[in-house]
Amino acid sequence: MTNILHVSASVNGANSNSRQIATKLIDRITAADPSAKVAERDTNDTLITALTGETVGAYYTPEADRTDAQKEIISVSDKMVAELQDADVIVIGAPMYNFSIPSTLKAWVDLIARVGVTFQYTENGPVGLLTGKKAYIVAATGGVPVNSPADFATPYLKQVLGFIGISDVEVVEASGFAVNAEEAMARALANVEAAPLPLPVAA
Repeated sequence: MTNILHVSASVNGANSNSRQIATKLIDRITAADPSAKVAERDTNDTLITALTGETVGAYYTPEADRTDAQKEIISVSDKMVAELQDADVIVIGAPMYNFSIPSTLKAWVDLIARVGVTFQYTENGPVGLLTGKKAYIVAATGGVPVNSPADFATPYLKQVLGFIGISDVEVVEASGFAVNAEEAMARALANVEAAPLPLPVAA
């Protein structure tokens, strides 16, 4: 059984292009693997907030030494990490806002990038701990071409995923919605159909 984590970041809710395209991709994956289960994570959830000094302090305090207040502070991070750890496939709907990712998606990244939990430092440099997973980035833009010099969103997300051990990453391009939305959606859905599917996870 495959566990899919759908991470949505658009502020536009159900009207979001990135959310609609990511959902189409998930529908294709679940059609090929009917036993798959999907968990939803919207980074606009009010529980997800910007990083604070108190949060970082709790991260770097050994678990056995954390106060009740520190445990409460990082409880949301623990929840986000657990969702990611449980997932075999991660589908990130990533709209481009001002050449980069939405601030709420960056806040999610800050909650799941945990030293000793999702990555660790070694003599040979940092090593990601979330190996064996596949990720899809649905990169939706208004006018900036995906992977162009002005695209700081897609390379950043690929770097973050690789840093925590997820090196098998597919980018589903969904650019040009501000230029011609109908054509952009048609191209994006064609890219969804062309994306390689993950191998089903044995029960």
